[in-house]
Amino acid sequence: MRRFLIAAAVTLTLASTPVLAQTTSAPASSAPAKPKYTSTDTDLGTLLDDPVAKAIVEKHIPGLTTNDQVDMARGMTLKAIQQYSPDEVTDARLAAIDAELAKLH
Repeated sequence: MRRFLIAAAVTLTLASTPVLAQTTSAPASSAPAKPKYTSTDTDLGTLLDDPVAKAIVEKHIPGLTTNDQVDMARGMTLKAIQQYSPDEVTDARLAAIDAELAKLH
C-alpha cells in the first residue's frame, strides 16, 4: 500500500509540473559550427567521394588522389597517412587543407 501511495504522489507531482522543453527554447549556440571534414577526423575515402573535398586534397598534395595505392588508404585519415609520407603530407599542407575544408558545410 505504501508503494502505491508513493507512486501516486510522484505521478501527481509530475503531472502538475509543466514540461520545460515545451516552454523554453534552446539557447543560441555561440560555438562555431564544426567543420564537415577535417584531416584528423575524416577518412580519405570520404574525402575522395566528395568531388570538392577531393579537389582540395589534390590541390595541396598533388598526386595523392591519383596514386595507385590510394584505395589501400581510404580508411585512414590524412593525419594518419602523414606518418608514411611526411615529406608530402606536411603539417603546413594539412593546415591548408583544413582551412579550405572548414569552408564546406
